[in-house]
Amino acid sequence: MHEPGGPPGVIVTFKSHGVTSVYRAGVADLTTGRPPEPYDAMRIASVSKAYSGAVALMLAGWGVLGLDDTIARWLPTLPAAWGQVTLRELLQHTSGLPDYSAEPAFHEVLIADPHHVFAPNELLSFAASQPLRFAPGTRYQYSNSDNIAVALMTAAATGRKYEQLLNDLLYVRLGLYRTSLPKGYKMPPYYMHGYGVRDGLLKDVSTEFSASASWASGGIVSTPRELNAFIAAYAGPRLLSERTRQAQLTFIAGGSEPPGPGTNAAGLGIFRYSTRCGVVYGHTGNTSGYTQFAAASPDGTHSMTFSVNAQITPSSDQTLFDRMRKVEEDAVCALLSH
Repeated sequence: MHEPGGPPGVIVTFKSHGVTSVYRAGVADLTTGRPPEPYDAMRIASVSKAYSGAVALMLAGWGVLGLDDTIARWLPTLPAAWGQVTLRELLQHTSGLPDYSAEPAFHEVLIADPHHVFAPNELLSFAASQPLRFAPGTRYQYSNSDNIAVALMTAAATGRKYEQLLNDLLYVRLGLYRTSLPKGYKMPPYYMHGYGVRDGLLKDVSTEFSASASWASGGIVSTPRELNAFIAAYAGPRLLSERTRQAQLTFIAGGSEPPGPGTNAAGLGIFRYSTRCGVVYGHTGNTSGYTQFAAASPDGTHSMTFSVNAQITPSSDQTLFDRMRKVEEDAVCALLSH
């Protein structure tokens, strides 16, 4: 926090064998000076990709979807050139799909109206004119388009909206009563405010963008407590069949964005972080005003969340990011020592 450009606040939650510990510093709201709380809502950014991974893998375990099912089968209106891409490749970011969020046309809409409400199937249309970046399955390249396609495939296979699948398969099952995937920009009551520098001044950017701009790829709002409950179940053995979990935990070289602590490797909708103190599975994320890291031990008995209310990335401030990543690794060591 006291590093140049450091976040106003940080909260870390540990849960080991049912016992929860909370460590925090700074504030969740610069106006009131209120400290961060484990029940505060916050944007979890790309950790949302783990939720679409959970939904897809649960459906795969039940035979509703197949990991080798293609875009052509479930989403035939998408470009024919993308048709051969499989659910497995989408979940592992080896699809080659162009990233819609990097397209100039998408940015033009977002800059003109940051609160624009995008329809889920509208997002991929921004990249529809682009070819695959490489032959599916031949390379790793993180793409926000991947998890949009994953969520659309789960909806197509079940005939239910992705938001309903999240509710039925995850929220109800895990008791996630303050977790949601909103369409707009507003935050629920009692939230950890996110901050960023705009025009040289530190400003509250919690509601800067519509969550629909990232949807299944980064739009979920949750709390430290509920994110901890989710990652313990998803990184551990609770949610998936043994066969599906084996596929989930088949790793290749590839890092989350931003990179997590230690050496990163990519599974299906999950990452492995090999630290100096041991291995955890989880996901990272960052968006305007927030940076997140959530992880658990392979057996799910030890889990943690690490949340700051500022967007900290290697490109924005390498020194600060390196410092944060070191503290994340220290937190993993503390978790695994419990």
